Amino acid sequence: MSESVALNEQYELHVNGEVRPVRDSWLGESLLYVLRERLGLLGSKGACEQGECGSCSVLVDDELVCSCLVLAASAVDQSIVTIEGVAPIGSPSDVQQAFVDAGAVQCGFCTPGLIMATHALLERTADPTEFEIREELSGNVCRCTGYGRIIEAVQRVAVSRRVSGQA
Repeated sequence: MSESVALNEQYELHVNGEVRPVRDSWLGESLLYVLRERLGLLGSKGACEQGECGSCSVLVDDELVCSCLVLAASAVDQSIVTIEGVAPIGSPSDVQQAFVDAGAVQCGFCTPGLIMATHALLERTADPTEFEIREELSGNVCRCTGYGRIIEAVQRVAVSRRVSGQA
């Protein structure tokens, strides 16, 4: 890094319902880098660093984004939800549980991004068609499951929410 790059910037991010200080940063750091390296939230994964794989997906003001493409400093005063924030520790969300129950978790590298994408989809569309599920998850690359079990997990949650009146 050149001498002209200041590494002493400070700001606060609203992550998973908490205000989190970011200290000694560079304003050009990605949200993914800040979440993982500065705030210790390791759930979002860095793989392609180009917004192609979806493994780093988080919600910023309820919008699904690839955190590798977002400058962290640009997310000040916005609500950020990571995989760590979708449910209390030790109590999986209905989406997380459905992924386990359907066998949609294998190596687990893509799972956080897929779960975030599923939460985003089901917030917008309570009863998605298989096409809508495939379309929504098309930004997430999984090399292990073949997607059938992932689609099944999303469908399980949609049905469960509809039956319980959550949809």
